[in-house]
Amino acid sequence: MKSSATAPATGGDSFRTVVIAFVANFGVAVAKTVAAVITGSASLVAEAAHSWADTGNEIFLLVANKRGSRGPDDERPLGHGRETYFWSTLAAVGLFVAGAAVSIWHGITSLFAGESSTENYAMAYGVLVIAFVLEGVSFLQSVRQIRSEAAEYKRDFLDQALQTSDPTLRAVFAEDTAALIGLVIAGVGIGLHQLTGNAAWDAMGSILVGILLAIVAFVLIDRNRRFLTGEPGSRALWQAVVDRIEELPGVASVNFVRIEFVGPKQIYVVASVDLVGDAVESSIARTLRRLERELETNKAVVDAVLTVAEPDEGDIGDVNQVT
Repeated sequence: MKSSATAPATGGDSFRTVVIAFVANFGVAVAKTVAAVITGSASLVAEAAHSWADTGNEIFLLVANKRGSRGPDDERPLGHGRETYFWSTLAAVGLFVAGAAVSIWHGITSLFAGESSTENYAMAYGVLVIAFVLEGVSFLQSVRQIRSEAAEYKRDFLDQALQTSDPTLRAVFAEDTAALIGLVIAGVGIGLHQLTGNAAWDAMGSILVGILLAIVAFVLIDRNRRFLTGEPGSRALWQAVVDRIEELPGVASVNFVRIEFVGPKQIYVVASVDLVGDAVESSIARTLRRLERELETNKAVVDAVLTVAEPDEGDIGDVNQVT
């Protein structure tokens, strides 16, 4: 099976990506805060709020990675993978509240107050350059991981970034992309402030950064919502599961398959099959259990349930109905 769910989990890669992002964001947040206090730039205040929000979010993502990696137990027979989406959603909400809301509010108040306290432009630009370098390091780490997975699953880079079942990787990539764009916006706002002497440009930079963060937060929340409520995966994943079941010894055909993500790169499979020959009922049950265990040798398949029952007419998992 080749798909975004069927390769072995890469929790170690995601953990490394989040740790790098945390270190980078913490350093950037401190630098931006110092510069914002000294210069009074509205754009730098927005950027500082953004970086502190990202730093806090990485803690949520580390918790998500840790708690979601726990395997099945008596209370959670399908494992704890969905906790990853819960904690990642909290991180996205934090990005919206602490990042977007604060940036937009500060920009609006600065715009109407007509503040113009940015004088140390050299410091402002210097901090933006340092922040860009640090954010770039984190960004490149997430890009390398996504590019590697995209090549393995034969997907476009952006498709993999949006469709991956690993919310921590998607969050780091989205946050770092927003951070780099936000730094450019902040630089332009400060530059126009310097050229025109009008602080409105700086305030507008803060507002635009906030709007950018709100958009990113909305996308991340929506993606996590889909996985929390039962994401069935792509048509390619569905076909990969069908093909794998058809390869199992003793399977004559596949009538029905339904899959659902229960965590990052973890799926639950329910399928109806026709078996070779006419075995007695007790033998059929043993054969099905054997086939289930064989499917579960793939690390991505947390649990598999096979039956010989016919699917209901029109069921969306019916192999003859899906096109």
